[in-house]
Amino acid sequence: MHDLLETQGKQGVLKLDVAERRVVDAAADYLSDEDGSIGFIYSGWAQAALPHKRLDDDQPWQVRTDKVSLLVEPGRKTLPDGSLRWIGVPYGSRARLIMLYLQSEALRTQSREVELGKSLRAWLKKMGIAPGGKSISDVREQAERITRCRLTFEVQQAGRSALVQQLIVDKALFEESEDSSGSQFLERTKLSETFFEQLRRHPVPIEEAAIRHINRHSMALDLYCWLAYRLHVLAAPTPISWRALHSQFGTGIQRLDHFRATFQEQLQLATAVYPAANIEVRPNGLVLNPSAPPVGARKTIVSLAR
Repeated sequence: MHDLLETQGKQGVLKLDVAERRVVDAAADYLSDEDGSIGFIYSGWAQAALPHKRLDDDQPWQVRTDKVSLLVEPGRKTLPDGSLRWIGVPYGSRARLIMLYLQSEALRTQSREVELGKSLRAWLKKMGIAPGGKSISDVREQAERITRCRLTFEVQQAGRSALVQQLIVDKALFEESEDSSGSQFLERTKLSETFFEQLRRHPVPIEEAAIRHINRHSMALDLYCWLAYRLHVLAAPTPISWRALHSQFGTGIQRLDHFRATFQEQLQLATAVYPAANIEVRPNGLVLNPSAPPVGARKTIVSLAR
């Protein structure tokens, strides 16, 4: 499709009916995006991600693959009467965008201290999130969930298991106002020392332009980050079964056939903003082929935006 966009343009590809409109839009908008900014994500998140939908507030989230196990435990909040209330684990695309911002800024500045306030709002606007109304309330909710939750990553490497238990931040992303205006973002926060060190040791570069054009699709975001982590280090074609893919990306979708349909739709979106990704979809799963990394592999085509 990317080759067709280069030769036929967006309207020409839409007439050919080779993909859904949203996939063509994402690919064309990405290719015409002149912003070359690079972001970062911890490699653990590229292998096991947050839930896509809201869980019960007291329910933990767990993802288990052959190499990584992730447990996210919800935090609790003390109410004015002294009782405790479960806050719930972060979920959905908004939580992922906040996490991407925190990790990218920390590595750009090489500091655990991360600017918030206007900086976060400006970045969310840059990512296509309108800075008002329900969008900001959704971001505030996910920020509180991120602040209070606890992570446990267990990674299998060279026959050994490494266990990392951590909070994401040592300092809240927001403060509660005394009036009726609700919570407000602080000027800055601080990543926990353990999380920051893991991020520094195992970063995965990603393109902010890619994130921007699939920003409302949490599974597509997960798939893009996973492919950015996996494809460029492969030495040979690597098959992955549908059951293995389901265990990593399909927690919450019970039926395998339902998962396969959803996965393939989201994979089209992820590869729409990763043209170098060389993937084959087969009846028994995927075959991942060695591919160039997304960062540095894009050719900007301004004319496609017209």
